[in-house]
Amino acid sequence: MTPKEKALRLPMKPGVYIMLDKKGEVIYVGKAKKLYNRVNSYFRQNSSHNSKTRLMVSQVRDFDYIITDTEFEALVLENSLIKRHMPRYNILLKDDKGYPSVRLSNDEYPRFSIVSKPREDGARYFGPYGGRNESRRAIETVSALLRLPTCNRRFPADIGKGRPCLNSHIGRCDAPCAGKMTVEEYRERIERACMILSGKTDEVIKLLEEKMLAHAEKLEFELAGKLRDEIRAISTLGTKQKIISSMMSDTDVFALYTGESKTAFSVLHYIDGSLLESETRMTETPVYGEMSELLEEFVVRYYSGRTSFPREIYLQYEVSSTETLEEWLTSLSGKRVYVYTPKRGEKLKSVEMAEQNAREKALAAINREEREIRVLEDLKKILALDSLPERIESYDISNISGSDMVAGMVVFKNGSPLRREYRRFKIKTLTGQDDPQAMREVISRRFMRYKDGDEKFKNKPDLILLDGGITQINAVAPLLCELGIDVPLFGMVKNDKHSTRAIVNVDGNEIGISAHPAVFRFVTAVQEEVHRYSIEYHRKLRARSMTESELTKIPGVGKARAVKLLETFKSIPAIKAASYEELCKAVPKSSAEVIRNYFDREEKE
Repeated sequence: MTPKEKALRLPMKPGVYIMLDKKGEVIYVGKAKKLYNRVNSYFRQNSSHNSKTRLMVSQVRDFDYIITDTEFEALVLENSLIKRHMPRYNILLKDDKGYPSVRLSNDEYPRFSIVSKPREDGARYFGPYGGRNESRRAIETVSALLRLPTCNRRFPADIGKGRPCLNSHIGRCDAPCAGKMTVEEYRERIERACMILSGKTDEVIKLLEEKMLAHAEKLEFELAGKLRDEIRAISTLGTKQKIISSMMSDTDVFALYTGESKTAFSVLHYIDGSLLESETRMTETPVYGEMSELLEEFVVRYYSGRTSFPREIYLQYEVSSTETLEEWLTSLSGKRVYVYTPKRGEKLKSVEMAEQNAREKALAAINREEREIRVLEDLKKILALDSLPERIESYDISNISGSDMVAGMVVFKNGSPLRREYRRFKIKTLTGQDDPQAMREVISRRFMRYKDGDEKFKNKPDLILLDGGITQINAVAPLLCELGIDVPLFGMVKNDKHSTRAIVNVDGNEIGISAHPAVFRFVTAVQEEVHRYSIEYHRKLRARSMTESELTKIPGVGKARAVKLLETFKSIPAIKAASYEELCKAVPKSSAEVIRNYFDREEKE
């Protein structure tokens, strides 16, 4: 039975449909009020689909569907399935990489930290935020406001050890390290910090006002005065400190602009009618053409996993299931959330501003993409390549006198760095300094893993650029032939000032690129990026080696145990601060006792 025939048997009920390609892989997930109407619309011959929708439909070999009782259930299920399968024709927002969250540990003395991705580990998460700087500012602001520690000391292990730091002396911390704060009081302040990060400042103020009045009735005026000062500080927090306005906003405004290749979504965050911040998210233009559906899916993806929500949301387009969207947002936030499509006045002006922002960002991205493609076309012509080098891999070796030899592999996709596919290598077969043979080892390992079907190396490059001259080329070119890898190979040559000079081919002929400014800048950027990446890895390993040597001075701690300790505690100070019980989680009890005694003696001395 063809998908078209199968679609004719669908019920007129709400649900989710899952499009599958010839390999049985999920390529698109959608929801519908009536499955019959929605799915059949894809297979009608005279349907006015855009080119991307027609491309998706042409790849559909089958589909599955799940009937739900309500449209609300369909929305929740659709969101869950998109997260699980990451279909290439849905909106895929890369929040995990670009938008970190604040994590609150589940310890006796919980501490805040910044993480790239929330996990199911019993901790509490807030965000995601606009970037690491914003996340750090959020932690620092609420910690200073509530006089919580931001140092690296570990509690209760460090209580009573050493003097309080500068933050205590300037009134930014009440020094739990000196025993000036009970664990109950500490956890109470942490809970207030969580409420502030969740945007519940009104509830915090109401709670503190009740406590202030209670202290005043008992004639405890000093305690009441401290709470009064805290209430004043929190009251001005939203506008003066701007703790991640997206977390503190009472109104969010959404709009989009879609081009043939790129779509931009703009989000404006308001507090009491004042614009505090704007965000823009870019994605490849999805398959379907209905702008309202596109906007609705973005809103759902945007708020999934968040911990705080505005009271009102303004949308550029009216969505077909406003009530369902409101119900879903309200269920997540625990308070009523309203969704509007403004038609006039200041609210409409805010939507138009968001649309203008989206248009500008989308057009800028499209222009940048066009420039990058032109550079690749020029590079193809200069190097006489058969096809456009959409995926370029570059390699560099880093070492000092042959010690700790490593290599870096960077990837450029359509002229831009593709950092999630960068790879690092430790050189395993050489003891002395021999960069060409080290390069040969790295290329061999990379393509052997490609031939073995390793997911991390599954993509074949269109062009390889080695950071080096003809000696590196001569070491690698025969190897590629032996492995049956047909990829154009070139070297990037530097001048005596270590700046990019030219490109060398397998015949040893140099190809000048200085007469082509755009290509010259691009090749220079590739060479500098691969050099930075490889030397950064080398420095990290050397620093770790030095740290490991400090640990191996402890009787009974060898290299393997030192590595285990560093993996668990991340740094020497953290290992020194760890209790015997905490050390036992990383090493045997006998070793934990030796390590604890060693650092205790060191501190006394």
